[in-house]
Amino acid sequence: MERLEELEQESYAAAGEIMDKAKLKPGQLFVVGCSTSEIIGERIGTTSSPQTAKAVFAGIYRAARERKVYLAAQCCEHLNRALVLESEAAEKYGYEEVNVVPQPKAGGSFATQAYHSFLQPVVVEHINAHAGMDIGDTLIGMHLRDVAVPVRIGYKQIGEAHLVCARTRAKFIGGSRAVYEEEKQ
Repeated sequence: MERLEELEQESYAAAGEIMDKAKLKPGQLFVVGCSTSEIIGERIGTTSSPQTAKAVFAGIYRAARERKVYLAAQCCEHLNRALVLESEAAEKYGYEEVNVVPQPKAGGSFATQAYHSFLQPVVVEHINAHAGMDIGDTLIGMHLRDVAVPVRIGYKQIGEAHLVCARTRAKFIGGSRAVYEEEKQ
């Protein structure tokens, strides 16, 4: 029980830090890929833990709600890394809904927790998130906008899982004569 509370707090703090460093605005998308197996010290995809997912999801979701950011939970490769998000977010960004309900062994415990926690969950195949967290090397890059920038935060792990964070930025175009807006870098 104590370890689950620690995981929730670590997840909350790490998510808040990356969201703040990424300067996410209300209504933007934050993607999270999460291996509960890796968090508890096992190999990815081998030991799905609904209890761990519940704690980690609670922390990240709280940080997202406080910032009015849409959270997208990436499913595992068994669902082709589809994503669970609120229907409001899918509608806002024009993402087409697919028909599947994540399960701990087909989608992953984190995505399953998201599906059962969101007010009106939907599953979509692809998004273009503004920032994200990859907990346990789940490969979220396919769901980030085109120019992803790694961001170092004060946490290198959640539990035993490796943590990688990223934000995105606008593309620089125009070559050596171009002038860029400083705040978009």
